[in-house]
Amino acid sequence: MERHEVEAFLILAEELHFGRAAERLRLSKARVSQTIQRLERRIGTPLFERTSRTVALTPIGCQFRDDLEPAHALTNAALKKAIAAAYEVNRVLRVGFLGPTAGDFLLAAMQVFHDHHPDCEISLHEIHLDDQYGPIRRGEVDLALTKFPVLEPDLATGRILLREPKLLALSGRHRLAGREAVCLEDVADDTFADVVASVPDYWRDAHLPRQTPLGKALARGPAVATLNEILLVVAAGQAISTVDIQVARRHARRDIFYARLLDTPPFEMGFVWRTTTETALVRSFIRVAHDLPRHH
Repeated sequence: MERHEVEAFLILAEELHFGRAAERLRLSKARVSQTIQRLERRIGTPLFERTSRTVALTPIGCQFRDDLEPAHALTNAALKKAIAAAYEVNRVLRVGFLGPTAGDFLLAAMQVFHDHHPDCEISLHEIHLDDQYGPIRRGEVDLALTKFPVLEPDLATGRILLREPKLLALSGRHRLAGREAVCLEDVADDTFADVVASVPDYWRDAHLPRQTPLGKALARGPAVATLNEILLVVAAGQAISTVDIQVARRHARRDIFYARLLDTPPFEMGFVWRTTTETALVRSFIRVAHDLPRHH
């Protein structure tokens, strides 16, 4: 049996609902159903009784679950122990970062960390907005410094490490270009670039409110997935966008003006890691980073 078949069967046996099982497995209901059907064909008998409203284990399904659960628990425990041991033996910590602000902070953290752990190697890996949790979930990085909020059940978060004021990127031809600071009410009739990367709705809404403080709905317009796309639609005058201060410093352009956005909270960043693979090395690096001077 494949590991994903075992997990699909045991989670469905626990939930007795294809929708909830699919959510936990982060798969489609059709994929879960296909996996169970293949398993049933291999065994030679149904493991679940299905109706339009209910899912229940068959007697053989109950026996299979009872026999499989202890072995699965032991396998998971052995796998976690081996992964943790490998990380400690290799003494390599892979740290992801989203954007230049996070990258600069990690360089400072690395220098302090090396003073305390000279035998440890740290490798930095840039992560991107359209897949900011993927490298963590796939085990490509051990933890990542990214923008909050992060409200994912399989991911743990640390304290806020960085706060950066929100800026508003405007076309150099915009009526407000040249003003040092603006409020959302000032641009209530403008269109904001709409981030369509695979980010959760709660994350998108936190970085671009749906309305102004006085209740005026904010329009979302051209679909963008990367920083370069944001800058292009802003420069073309098709939209405006919130950005952090490092974007303004690193992407100064004659056709884009950056103004301080007064009535929105700052960008906040912190560490994110998998709840199931936290190691002593991860905890140590997080402690070092938390002891560094904070950016506000």
